Amino acid sequence: MSGHLMQAAVVPVPAAAALGAERPAKLRRVTTADAIFDRLYADILALRMPPGMQLQEKRIAEEFNVSRTPVREALLRLSEGGLVDIYPQSGTVVSRVPVSAIPEAVVVRKSLEGTTVERAAEIATPADIARLESIIARQRSLAALGDTFAFHEEDEAFHEAIAGIAGYPGIWTILKTVKVQIDRARRLTLPALGRMDNVVHEHELIRDAIAGHHVEAARAAMMHHLGAVIPDVAELRTRYPDYFC
Repeated sequence: MSGHLMQAAVVPVPAAAALGAERPAKLRRVTTADAIFDRLYADILALRMPPGMQLQEKRIAEEFNVSRTPVREALLRLSEGGLVDIYPQSGTVVSRVPVSAIPEAVVVRKSLEGTTVERAAEIATPADIARLESIIARQRSLAALGDTFAFHEEDEAFHEAIAGIAGYPGIWTILKTVKVQIDRARRLTLPALGRMDNVVHEHELIRDAIAGHHVEAARAAMMHHLGAVIPDVAELRTRYPDYFC
């Protein structure tokens, strides 16, 4: 982490399409604490900061060239989200992935994404299908390159696109909070031989069902895809015991 951050900045947020492209972009105020939180959050989810890693307030403050106050605020938010553990007088560490929380998160994700994929299968247009295919094509290329980070980003784009096609973009916003622990675990699964190819195939089945307007098949394909994380986590816990609790 590096770079000087202003105490507060204003960044544009695209206006919703339904409001009309002619309207100016909304502005969102981003504080220093927000910026630190965003960076640490991304690093923890991507495992650049693995479970058990110690986080030093002083060092983070120096790297961002700020006081410790916004650093503490960011760490408290991460603690509330279950991503760091704060020990008074001892310090802060990146939390282990709580295995017990994953089944419930999968249930929530299946419920909400079952809704989005069904609706997408009902109303998807050829342009929508082309959008999904372009994402899958990029995933194929990234799988061949072994680029797990970019592959995961396209995986996110695929599921977000389905929510958008369904007309329920807010569902994806909710899910990004619900599935943080799933995402940390899934980062460990992608390097496994053949796993990225399996994900591509599962996405292809979902796309085909949506393209054919087969609602039940689309839901079934999505349920199978999302359910794959449970056995993966059981294996990962054995391979990476220090990362899970």
